[in-house]
Amino acid sequence: MTNSQTHELNYVTANRFYVEIGGSIAASFSECSGLDVQLDKETYFEGGVNDQQRIFLKQAKFSDVTLKRGITDDVIFWQWLEKFLSPDKKERRNVTIIVFNQAGETMQAWTLVGAVPVGWKTPSLQANSSTVAIEELTLAYEGLKVVVKPSGGSATAGLQRDSLGYFPSG
Repeated sequence: MTNSQTHELNYVTANRFYVEIGGSIAASFSECSGLDVQLDKETYFEGGVNDQQRIFLKQAKFSDVTLKRGITDDVIFWQWLEKFLSPDKKERRNVTIIVFNQAGETMQAWTLVGAVPVGWKTPSLQANSSTVAIEELTLAYEGLKVVVKPSGGSATAGLQRDSLGYFPSG
């Protein structure tokens, strides 16, 4: 008998996710892509140290996230983007992408902090096509928060910057 502890991993599939936008908008999407963070780095070579290099980390860069879904009669995404087209109605939101396991339990969530819509696209309309019409919403965001088994309701609307100029991450 060994003293090692066995941890059972609870895998999820890529097709079970849900999105909350600002607490008031929740939707199912057929695709979510671009959830990515990269840390910029600078590499320095120190004189006399030929077998190593020095890595200095800089700012984090967050890729834009694209959400896709079949077009419905709900124009909520266009209405959110439309607020950014007017001079004084801009509304940043935290957006939470939630992944479930096969039992429907929340496994992990990613909150895009201070998200803004930077693109919205409808498909090409063709009279001879029978494919599903897919709309796309592209979001840029200022930070990322990862939560394991969140309690839900973490999305927030109408965010205000704090005294340091940042949006809250919770």
